[in-house]
Amino acid sequence: MTEHQDAPRLRPEPLPGSLADGRCLLMGIVNVTPDSFSDGGRWSTPEAAIAHARELLAQGADILDIGGESTRPGATPISPADEAERVLPVIRPLAAEGAVVSVDTIHASTAAAALDAGALIINDVSGGLADPAMHPLVASSGAVYICQHWRGTPETMNELTDYPEGVVAGVEAELRRRLDSLAAAGARDSQIVVDPGLGFAKTHPQSWELLAATARLREDLGLPVLIGSSRKRFLAAAAPPGAEPTGRDAATAATTALAAAAGAWAVRVHEIPANRDAIRTASLWKDPR
Repeated sequence: MTEHQDAPRLRPEPLPGSLADGRCLLMGIVNVTPDSFSDGGRWSTPEAAIAHARELLAQGADILDIGGESTRPGATPISPADEAERVLPVIRPLAAEGAVVSVDTIHASTAAAALDAGALIINDVSGGLADPAMHPLVASSGAVYICQHWRGTPETMNELTDYPEGVVAGVEAELRRRLDSLAAAGARDSQIVVDPGLGFAKTHPQSWELLAATARLREDLGLPVLIGSSRKRFLAAAAPPGAEPTGRDAATAATTALAAAAGAWAVRVHEIPANRDAIRTASLWKDPR
């Protein structure tokens, strides 16, 4: 049996000890893109992105997730070379300053260059489906790998929301196939985090159902779980009518508290202070039952 079939692992091993304090971690999002759904390209230059990243760290972010390609529904793909040109000038100085950096990419070449620049984590929203070289890179590098559930592409994923066996069972089954691919490439389970991919090939109700299944996903797959709900469209049901993505921050913080209480390893968020407080609140929560 592989490790992901045994006792649930709370966190990946090959990360600095400073991240092992037992609480849900905060991954701060830094979009070095001109077409982000949530911030409209405010951090699209290296200088702006680095300054924003330092602000997130000062506010309490544990990890910085640096991305150069938008994966919002309908986003236009860019080349790995263009993506690397965006993210590497941001990753190098932040990693040199001691930040724990994750690279948000579906391309193995970008991931490899980011690791060389000092990144410690690969956050792959395709789970390796976009690039067959990704899983061998994970194995050879020893980096922490966030394996997200993915169907289709940003152009097609909204049409791929049929899960005959139910969304939780369907996502688990498809993630297990990605875990089998990682194992076949030689990756260790101690490197791996799973992400159910809220909003990726999911209807709004399906995203809520997966969020509610955070503890089940961790227990069934036996691996740490990352939750990425921040400002996503399914939160509109809990936000003021017609709110812009930033108007979903309060709903994001509520989902952060729920995910943390359910044992999530980390949450990926745009805004730090409210989500930091949500994690603290979850850590103080005691269920009397």
